[in-house]
Formats: sequence, C-alpha cells, structure tokens
Amino acid sequence: MATRRTLDEPAYVLHRYDWSESSLILDVFTRRYGRVALVAKGAKRPSSNFRPVLLPLQALRVSFGGDAEIRTLKGAEWGGGHVMPTGDALLSGYYLNELLLRLLARDDAHPELFDAYGQAVELLASEHGEVLQAALRSFELLLLRETGVLPVLDLQTQTLAPLDDATPYTLVPEGGLRESHDDDRAWLLGRQWGALQEALQDSAPFHATLQACAHDAAALKPQLRSLLHYHCGGAMLHTRQLMMDLQAL
Repeated sequence: MATRRTLDEPAYVLHRYDWSESSLILDVFTRRYGRVALVAKGAKRPSSNFRPVLLPLQALRVSFGGDAEIRTLKGAEWGGGHVMPTGDALLSGYYLNELLLRLLARDDAHPELFDAYGQAVELLASEHGEVLQAALRSFELLLLRETGVLPVLDLQTQTLAPLDDATPYTLVPEGGLRESHDDDRAWLLGRQWGALQEALQDSAPFHATLQACAHDAAALKPQLRSLLHYHCGGAMLHTRQLMMDLQAL
C-alpha cells in the first residue's frame, strides 16, 4: 500500500514537544485534516530549515506523509500575512491554541473553524482592547458550535420556547439557555441572543459574530468561559491560570 502524502496544506502549529535531542513532535491544526501530530526530524538543529518556520500563531503551508498516528513532516513554509502577536494578544493566541487542543479530536476536520482561527489570530496581531475581546468571544462561540455543545441561541433550551426580546437569559453549562435568576453573574436580553444566533448562521460567521459581540463581549465572557470550563473537564486552562497570575502581579 502506498504511503499517504499531503502537500502544501494550510496549517498552524498549536504546540510543540521535545522528541529527541534534535527533533520535535508538533500538534498542528490543518484545514482539511483537523488536528494532526507530526514529527519534525532535526528541527532543533541550528542548520534546520524548519527552525525559523515552526512558530505558533503563524500561517504555514506544510507537507507530510505516513500512515501512523504520528506522521512525518516533509516540508514547511511561512504562509505570509501578519506578524506574531505580542503582549496580552500573544497570551490570548496561546489561549485559543489550548482550547483547540482540549476540545478538538485528532483527525477531525473543521475547515470553517480553521478559517475563523486564522481570522482571529490576524486580529490579535493588529488590534487591542474591545476588538480583541470581541474576537475571542466570537471564536469561542464558533468553537462551541463546531464541537456540538452550543445550544441554539434563539430558544430556551429545556422548553424550546422562543426567547422574548426584552427578557434576560443566561447560558449555563448543564441547563443551556434559560431565564436569568437574581444571582446570575451575567445575562443577555433575548434580542441579543437572537442576534448572535443569526450571526452564527451567516455565510461569514466569524465577522458576523464579531460584529454581534461588539457590545456584548463583557457579558458573554463569564458565560462562555463557564461553558468552556465545563466541557474541558473542569480543569483550569494553563493559559487562564497564567493570565490570572500576571494580573495578580
């Protein structure tokens, strides 16, 4: 049987692990194949062509081959575009990477999510403040939808009753979307949830959701973080803990 070979595949490095004195294991997010594990032989050598290319949050074109669980990287080139984010935006990019590592299964393609990830990373490299927060909320919504754990946002989850535009609703991990209680930390009005649902169904969902999140990012943040925390198994994300430690300083 011929060894499978993939050429010039759009990709991003999510994480890298030492494999030997000279090689790396890469966890890579590709457009057509989802998350794949690749061994980059000799990538740690000073003379390696891989060394300056295999960086996180950078668009790449990779070629790889093999039928084993860990395939062999044959080539990698920078895909062009933005420079690497810095500061808080860099930590936010690592946060997106950790979410993908936690929530996506290997070899499960999500081309629309891949495109949204590229658009989010590009914004992280060029924007700050409210736009950055809206980009994170937009990507979180799309990731939750792609993994099948985001309820429909224009209906109450348990009753399937339509939302009332002027009534506040809260998104909770075990109950979905329900009417808000007095002790809820955050909520959105029915019309705001409906606008988010409409944006998710747009032909360009990342940008549509980005616009819909523009004024609601602060209220969305604790609700989406709670849902993500639940579906990540309850363990604190490493990047989230790092952000909290830095803020404490």
